[in-house]
Amino acid sequence: MMKKKSKILIVIASLLLLLTFLFPLWKIDLQAPQYPEGLGLNIWVNQITGLNENDVDRINGLNHYIGMKAITPDDIPELQYMPYIIVFMVLFGLTIAFTGKRKLLYVWLGLFVVLAIIGLYDFYMWGYDYGHNLNPDAPIKVPGMTYQPPLFGSKQLLNINAVSLPYIGSIVILISILISIFTLFLDRTKTVKAKV
Repeated sequence: MMKKKSKILIVIASLLLLLTFLFPLWKIDLQAPQYPEGLGLNIWVNQITGLNENDVDRINGLNHYIGMKAITPDDIPELQYMPYIIVFMVLFGLTIAFTGKRKLLYVWLGLFVVLAIIGLYDFYMWGYDYGHNLNPDAPIKVPGMTYQPPLFGSKQLLNINAVSLPYIGSIVILISILISIFTLFLDRTKTVKAKV
């Protein structure tokens, strides 16, 4: 069984995940000469918004010229079910804190890792689909050119530099994971000392 301090830390780690509804998970910043004020996307757990007002419409306008399909949040199923995954992880974490079962904490951390891998893969494939499956009738065609934004870091796409990085929501998830790992270590250390 977990100690009281460990249970409190797991409650904190669980409730922290609710902040992902308040802050974007990822940010894609598009730097282009024709948009000196900046242009970009915030990817949330349940929506996609522009960094500035009308950015999604502007990006869809640019994408039309190169044959990319429009970014329509309602057509992205992940945005529909990701909130349920977050709520499940919060409730699962609170269950661990309530029961004090250390084995469930291992399962919770394992789920975090699996979900993170699946999430990053899905995000990569989303970018791949948008950047490679281009309309052959697009006004601008550059032979051999694809427009997939980077998963991490920056990439030059014609005259636009795309910078893609984790944002506050992802940092919150990482902090939750680190608190959980620390809790596991702390609880195991106390258990070993108690046996000695």
